[in-house]
Amino acid sequence: GMNAAVRAVTRMGIYVGAKVFLIYEGYEGLVEGGDNIKQANWLSVSNIIQLGGTVIGSARCKAFTMRAGRLRAARNLVEHGITNLCVIGGDGSLTGADIFRSEWAGLLEELVRDGQISEEVARKNCRLNIVGLVGSIDNDFCGTDMTIGTDSALHRIMEVVDAITTTAQSHQRTFVLEVMGRHCGYLALVSGLASGADWLFIPESPPEDGWEDLMCERLGETRSRGSRLNIIIIAEGAIDRSGKPITSNYVKDLVVQRLGFDTRVTVLGHVQRGGTPSAFDRVLSSKMGMEAVMALLEATPDTPACVVSLSGNQSVRLPLMECVQVTKDVQKAMDEKRFEEAIQLRGRSFENNWNIYKLLAHQKPAQEKSPFSMAILNVGAPAAGMNAAVRSAVRIGICQGHTIYVVSDGFEGLAKGQVREVGWHDVAGWLGRGGSMLGTKRTLPKTCMEKIVENVRKFNIQGLLVIGGFEAYEGVLQLVEARGQYEELCIVMCVIPATISNNVPGTDFSLGSDTAVNAAMESCDRIKQSASGTKRRVFIVETMGGYCGYLSTVTGIAVGADAAYVYEDPFTIHDLKANVEHLTDKMKTDIQRGLVLRNEKCHEHYTTEFLYNLYSSEGKGIFDCRINVLGHLQQGGAPTPFDRNYGTKLGVKAVLWMSEKLQQVYSKGRVFANSGDTACVIGLRKKVVAFSPVTELKKVTDFEHRLPQEQWWLNLRLMLKMLANYQISLTEYISGQMEHVTRRTLSIEKGF
Repeated sequence: GMNAAVRAVTRMGIYVGAKVFLIYEGYEGLVEGGDNIKQANWLSVSNIIQLGGTVIGSARCKAFTMRAGRLRAARNLVEHGITNLCVIGGDGSLTGADIFRSEWAGLLEELVRDGQISEEVARKNCRLNIVGLVGSIDNDFCGTDMTIGTDSALHRIMEVVDAITTTAQSHQRTFVLEVMGRHCGYLALVSGLASGADWLFIPESPPEDGWEDLMCERLGETRSRGSRLNIIIIAEGAIDRSGKPITSNYVKDLVVQRLGFDTRVTVLGHVQRGGTPSAFDRVLSSKMGMEAVMALLEATPDTPACVVSLSGNQSVRLPLMECVQVTKDVQKAMDEKRFEEAIQLRGRSFENNWNIYKLLAHQKPAQEKSPFSMAILNVGAPAAGMNAAVRSAVRIGICQGHTIYVVSDGFEGLAKGQVREVGWHDVAGWLGRGGSMLGTKRTLPKTCMEKIVENVRKFNIQGLLVIGGFEAYEGVLQLVEARGQYEELCIVMCVIPATISNNVPGTDFSLGSDTAVNAAMESCDRIKQSASGTKRRVFIVETMGGYCGYLSTVTGIAVGADAAYVYEDPFTIHDLKANVEHLTDKMKTDIQRGLVLRNEKCHEHYTTEFLYNLYSSEGKGIFDCRINVLGHLQQGGAPTPFDRNYGTKLGVKAVLWMSEKLQQVYSKGRVFANSGDTACVIGLRKKVVAFSPVTELKKVTDFEHRLPQEQWWLNLRLMLKMLANYQISLTEYISGQMEHVTRRTLSIEKGF
């Protein structure tokens, strides 16, 4: 993700009229100077967004830790007239940058005294502004939800876990996987949650004394119930309660000696740092890079050095050293064995992940059998993450003591009585499966309402959890509106949005959309590679999504597309003409290829075929065109770590909310739920998981086009256009920051 950040900072800097320099080999290049500091142009950062690592290099530099080294670095910056520094790195790099900034005035005085620069040059460069972007696969920096590189590292880990799972099942083996995280267990925790690992070791929460007996007992239980494999995930910095390291080989020897299981160790090592960045990392880095430039532009002498962080789906600026201090406080708490406090200091998300892992990893008998029964079904098109949500919902429901049913083939299956009770182990191994294990159909309840009511009565269903897309939301709305006619429908209902289109009201992200964006991105990366090889070629790629342009827009940002046409952002023949002219100019440079995305329903008349004919005709003699319709490959594949984790969390939170509502509406041996707040959509709104009544969401839904009337991601459209070299004025960009985003309005919120 570092290259996406370099690209965004460079292009945004040029866009606002600044000279942009790339410093190669990190602080070492800053100290050495010379060819390590080069002015960049727009094309300097072309075709790097999909590359792993960093094209400008990175190196640890002992010289920069000493004042003499920083003096040379200051001299090199002054020589190039550089007074704004964007540093991409971990807390050590960022702390070094802040020290450099605090010493700046003194360093310039020393350079003047030594006769290396004049007083006039010192006056012109009297202030150094610093902004930091956190690049760390460990996600160990406090103040941001995610650091650059973490999501890509999780992708590498889950690819290995999925591959190992197949061999472990074949040979009935136990695998001990060691992942990075010397001081932070985030990678181990999220990969454990996303893979359903049997046991997990993280430095923030060492196991209780006697853990060896308990672990072996649980692994043995799992095998005795028919499981053919065990997965144990261990962070490299795992310790026991006395601070003694727990190594992967120690765990392996323990399992072999006590249980006699065929056990293997896999140390992932630097595999986690490499490979193609994920879509999340590319978009995150692009957003942060642009915000970093704005932070430098707006800096004053009184502005402290800041770090650009992620909060929900917004980029925010936080004081750098305050974040560094909290990060150090976590390590201090761990050193002093205040482990519970260390987990809390890591943040609410980390603590939440840890608690959910402990809930779902091993079956815990319910304290008492509850009187409630719930049914779970999938509705609409398949989406990655559906199975993760079903698994966690089933297991947390069983923990609560409920009777849990699953329904095959959506509302149609409910009408036909395709309902069966499930147990804890019936959903084992579902986490990494794509599609829908229950089967899913688009049928809406109004076509079979009588039969649905009959089976709700027959199975005594008091809670209905519907996991699916717009049809799931619309279907639950129909059931709620039929409550007046059928008392059996006065039950608690919840919708978990799961669709690649991300078009369900009440949530910023739907399950499956992250996997779909990554699938589309990987295809577009290959298409770009093909275009680079043939030269002077433009690919027009059609994405799915119905009328919703989320998939097309986010994929466009992730692959550095030249344009992405969507329904929500109306375009005319004049816009198409401008895009063709842009591509014609581009073909005169060294970057002789183009990529244009088109959402499948973005325009009634400007079809994919029309765009192909237009571009082919207008570009005749300059470039040729090809069409690629991505189609249903966007619905397939194994879920990404984000969708596995997100589905798991939503399943748990939905069932806990339903359990609470059932208790509230239970009276005299029966459930009667007829208020609006007993049928909700669960969703992530900015940073908070919220429950929105379907009757309220109806007021803000465009049913004709199957869209929410307001969509947060429209503020990404301007970023897509700016980074693709569109002619947008800075005034439009800044004024856009002040406006709120509504459908068919192109603007950017202040937190962009």
